[in-house]
Amino acid sequence: MFAKPDAVFDRDAVWEALDGFAADTTPGPMLGVVTGRLRQGKTHLLRALTETTGGFLFCADDAVEAESLRRLGEALALHTGNSGAVPPRDWAEALEGLLALGDREPLPVVLDEFPRLVRQSPSLPAVLHAVLRRRSGSAPGGGRARLLLSGSSHPVMRRLFCGPSPLTGLVALDLDVRPFGYREAARFWEIDDPLLALRVHAVVGGTPAYRHALVADRTPAGEGGGFDAWMCGTVLDPRTPLFHEAAGLVHEEADSWDRALCHSVLAAVALGAATPGEVADRVGASLGDVSHGLALLQEHELLDGEPDALRPQLTRLRVTEPLMAFEHAVVRPYRALLDGDRGRAAEVWARARPVFESAVLGPHFAEVCRAWVRDHAAPGTFGAAPGRVGHGSLAGRSGPRGEVVVRGEDVGGRPGPLLSVGLARWGEVMDLPHLERLRKVREALAERGEDVGRVVPACYGAAGFSDALRSAEEAGDVVLVGAERLYHGA
Repeated sequence: MFAKPDAVFDRDAVWEALDGFAADTTPGPMLGVVTGRLRQGKTHLLRALTETTGGFLFCADDAVEAESLRRLGEALALHTGNSGAVPPRDWAEALEGLLALGDREPLPVVLDEFPRLVRQSPSLPAVLHAVLRRRSGSAPGGGRARLLLSGSSHPVMRRLFCGPSPLTGLVALDLDVRPFGYREAARFWEIDDPLLALRVHAVVGGTPAYRHALVADRTPAGEGGGFDAWMCGTVLDPRTPLFHEAAGLVHEEADSWDRALCHSVLAAVALGAATPGEVADRVGASLGDVSHGLALLQEHELLDGEPDALRPQLTRLRVTEPLMAFEHAVVRPYRALLDGDRGRAAEVWARARPVFESAVLGPHFAEVCRAWVRDHAAPGTFGAAPGRVGHGSLAGRSGPRGEVVVRGEDVGGRPGPLLSVGLARWGEVMDLPHLERLRKVREALAERGEDVGRVVPACYGAAGFSDALRSAEEAGDVVLVGAERLYHGA
């Protein structure tokens, strides 16, 4: 087993899984799959693994099959020191050469961005299946190569390695590299102030590549920093790669989709449309067209749809990537102005910041609060272990609602018992009227037949709480969660 290199931040569980797979001494070749959205650090992790273990890494480019095979042959020759090696004639020969690297001992062999190779060579999955089967059945044991296939295209990776695919039964490791959680993201950006960390997370989320590759390590907590200065010098500056990232994500993920519709759908959701019907009204398109766009965006994990915590038949939508939500709610209306004059970032930010505070920060704060319940709340906070955590509403856009609704574990396929209903407020000090609103929600739920006997009211407030609400907390009438508790408490 190999220690995680210092260059790999966090990712302890991911590294342990990769290292264990690479060092597995079981006879025969093994297949592992590594997925994750763009910019999550998959290549960085796999390069660190192969450099630490002496393994082999090939990063695929957009090319034709012949060029990829030639480049792979050159990389293999360099790795083995066999400068006179002949490039493989086809993928069967190439895969045999790759798996032969592990003939003497377990060795990780990585094909990064595997979907690009499949686009060039549609028969590659079938060839891979045949080679792995042949090697697994050969003596003595077919070697111990640990083949890792990595890809950012979730639809392609799911099609290849899930469901009825013949490769599914051969996968010994299925690893999904996710963005950092909000606490890990604060440490990654070296931010100690919880409110500043929340603001930054609402813009860039937990995607690690944004800091190092797209803003040249500029942080709002660094020298000459401050959130407003950082915003104007990075996200709103067309000379910075981060300025162009969100607009390009749809193009990178979308291929030949109807990009105009996808951008409009993302803007509608980012600005508060939470259901397909609301999106259709905002976009001015038919529900059928919008449903098609929603399906495509969800397939590529740019949108997420989950049942309403109080009305499970209702699906609530949210943009999964914070930078994408920020782009479509805040930047997009001013993009032409920013592109045309690099000196207008401060002016644009002054005009756009109120939208950021209301349309982006408020909903994002609620999402972070839900993440706190799932990942960090002490076991006894709500009387039982949380099963589902989500936004809940009773009737219409103006009806009773809770931004943080907690249910227990599902029972017999049905939603678990209601444990807590909470309000999340970014920019206002929370007081007794907020607690009273929660009590009215609980009464409305009881009238509807919901068992509210164990419901714990909760207030999540970034701006703090009144003395009266603090007294209610001491009396056991409410759970209070502020920014400091979100980042450092349970």
